[in-house]
Amino acid sequence: MVPGAAAAAGAVAAATDPLSQPTPLAELAREASVCTRCRLAEGRTQVVFGNGHPDADLMLVGEAPGFHEDKQGLPFVGQAGKLLDRLLEGIGLTRADVYVCNTLKCRPPGNRDPMPDEKEACEPWLFRQIALIEPKVIATLGNHATKQLTGKDIGITRVHGQEQQLTLGGRRILLYPLYHPAAALYTPAMLKVLESDFARLPELLGRELEAPSPIQLAPEPEVPAAVVQLGLF
Repeated sequence: MVPGAAAAAGAVAAATDPLSQPTPLAELAREASVCTRCRLAEGRTQVVFGNGHPDADLMLVGEAPGFHEDKQGLPFVGQAGKLLDRLLEGIGLTRADVYVCNTLKCRPPGNRDPMPDEKEACEPWLFRQIALIEPKVIATLGNHATKQLTGKDIGITRVHGQEQQLTLGGRRILLYPLYHPAAALYTPAMLKVLESDFARLPELLGRELEAPSPIQLAPEPEVPAAVVQLGLF
């Protein structure tokens, strides 16, 4: 199989797991697998489109692929991914029940923060994913995903655990900001907060959408400098 065909096949498999039949989401993955809209195409091993159930009620959106994701073609496969699996297990779900992806589909060099033009170039893929999956709840993992999908420059430390209604991909959804699992790996206190916020997801998944209410901003907590440097806030 030629390299381009192999990449497309891998992207389709990731998009349709655990269902193997062709779907519109698989076709979108095939398109994305050869994307050259931004500079990140030059250094990637492969596009990390996303994986999980194509009709999931819960969609989790992170920041960008890392080293291991770039090699394997799947999101959240490192230590942060193992923690994500544990958090899902804690509410009775597995990766097969949800859909997991990132705002960027290609790894930034050295895992640096996404550039504004890269996010702009990649955003149509994400919004088309949302439109096809039609989730009830989108949980944003970390600062970058939260700011991008809310369109507000408010850090995750002030809005985590506070759901809000938005129209994304032409669909009314509940957006639920959460700390990025990678940040919780470094800070035990943050892990407890993440677990507490995560525990509310079953309630949100069963909720009927209501009229949106104002978000109450919490005071900015003190965050260890080492965690801030990760770019997850």
